[in-house]
Amino acid sequence: MILLRRLLGDVLRRQRQRQGRTLREVSSSARVSLGYLSEVERGQKEASSELLSAICDALDVRMSELMREVSDELSLAELAESAAASDAVPVPVRSMLNSVSVASVSGVPTGRVTIKAPAEAVDVVAA
Repeated sequence: MILLRRLLGDVLRRQRQRQGRTLREVSSSARVSLGYLSEVERGQKEASSELLSAICDALDVRMSELMREVSDELSLAELAESAAASDAVPVPVRSMLNSVSVASVSGVPTGRVTIKAPAEAVDVVAA
């Protein structure tokens, strides 16, 4: 099962790390407790829209950009989940992949799938 809160947390963490900022810096700027921000980044807590707005403001990232990246990750995770479940990518989906390819599938039932995208490799773990 794909957990949206986990994908969202991963994207938030990457945004913060790209800027070379610490959890403490971002939590202070967003006026969110350090522990809570950490739980959001680890996908353990669902973030409200108000909290996401504060975090995006602290990271100087538009919420639409954040959601677009989350949407892209969700699409890749769904493709990976589908490929892991059927061992083959359906023909209509295959044309959507373009330069994205499933590199490996291992470990049933948790099935770790690595998807290599043009810009970077993305690990998707089915939960």
